[in-house]
Amino acid sequence: MAITNIKEYAHLTPEDVDALGRELDKIRAEIEASLGERDARYIRNTIRFQRGLEIASRGVLFASWFPPAWLLGTVGLGLSKIIENMEIAHNVIHGQWDWMNDPEIHSSSWEWDISDPSAHWKQTHNHLHHKYTNIIGLDPDVGYGVLRVTRDSEWAPFNLGNPIYNLVLALLFEYGVAVQHLELANVAAGLKDMDEFAEQRDEVLRKVRKQVAKDYLFFPVLTGPAFLTTLAANIGANIIRNVWAHGIIFCGHFPDGAEKFTQEQYLSETKGEWYLRQMLGSANFKAGPIMRFMSGTLCYQIEHHLFPDLPSNRLEEISKRVQVLAEEYDLPYTMESFPKMYLQTWRTIFKLALPDRFLTGTTDDAPETNSELKFRIAGGLRDTFIGADPVTGARRGLRTALASRRKRPGLVLALRKVITGQPAGPRLPEPVAA
Repeated sequence: MAITNIKEYAHLTPEDVDALGRELDKIRAEIEASLGERDARYIRNTIRFQRGLEIASRGVLFASWFPPAWLLGTVGLGLSKIIENMEIAHNVIHGQWDWMNDPEIHSSSWEWDISDPSAHWKQTHNHLHHKYTNIIGLDPDVGYGVLRVTRDSEWAPFNLGNPIYNLVLALLFEYGVAVQHLELANVAAGLKDMDEFAEQRDEVLRKVRKQVAKDYLFFPVLTGPAFLTTLAANIGANIIRNVWAHGIIFCGHFPDGAEKFTQEQYLSETKGEWYLRQMLGSANFKAGPIMRFMSGTLCYQIEHHLFPDLPSNRLEEISKRVQVLAEEYDLPYTMESFPKMYLQTWRTIFKLALPDRFLTGTTDDAPETNSELKFRIAGGLRDTFIGADPVTGARRGLRTALASRRKRPGLVLALRKVITGQPAGPRLPEPVAA
């Protein structure tokens, strides 16, 4: 199952968790105090660059009947949509630039170039996802209501289509985001107020009509005889943006090391535990300056989840301080290359299309599903790495515990087999709380 006791899983004492929280509060306070003209200049320059790129790309598409012009215009328009959605709109809507008091660059007024109304996104993403990050049953982004991404979700025949659903979601990601707020599963189950649903549905339909009219009618008509090729270019640009956004977001939430949590954990959660959940439930990927910019700086997903309303251009410096804390508290800092992490998410989606009986690992110890019970051996024994290393004096925690298990998986499985008779599959018996 998912993590029920985050302190036990992280091998930290309550005092450690509180101290970690104070360190992160200090980072926030120092960054907020240092915000100024350099940061304002960054977002204004980014907006000017994006708008210039979009205008130039749409201008090139007046000659979209010429294949090189079509390719250049399509790619340029796709890149401009990525920048607008990810490095500008996503971050503006999070309130990262509200401190500027600029009415044009403010979370209360920005409407983005996507089919989902920004007001819906603020509720579904800013509030629900960031508050309940990776909590099963509370975070709507855990599988987006369609995909099985953890063994905590009971398998059903519907899940056989996991890879197909994910491919469709990638191609049509903006519509998946738009539909998410409507909570169609709750509508089907009779759990959602129908007047509220009708109002939200009409808001989505109005935004979809606006986007369709802009990209698939107005701008293609504007290019006259190049209507069909410009239409194809706009479709291509939106697919480029959708697939890219899907990849970036999935790499931050569903690769190995991005943990899931139970509602039981959340009910008694302290502020320090909230911070810790963001660190353990998110993942970064390695990126240079261009990749960082084109990802909306979500290559620093851990830092974004710790401080969702701090400006994206400051996440790189924040990440250096967070990595120091991860080292100090012996916590993993999940970060791999983008291709590797994206492949991990697809591997998980393919794996979990199958019933659990066809899978290796346990419901407490698998790449995509972990709990504190992975450090216990049936019968009540527990791998303990709390306190200082007797040789080096360094704090021992989750990173040490995970490394120890990687070095001796054969012993752990052998003990499980002796005690339970089943080396993989079912959950281990839960001992008395440690």
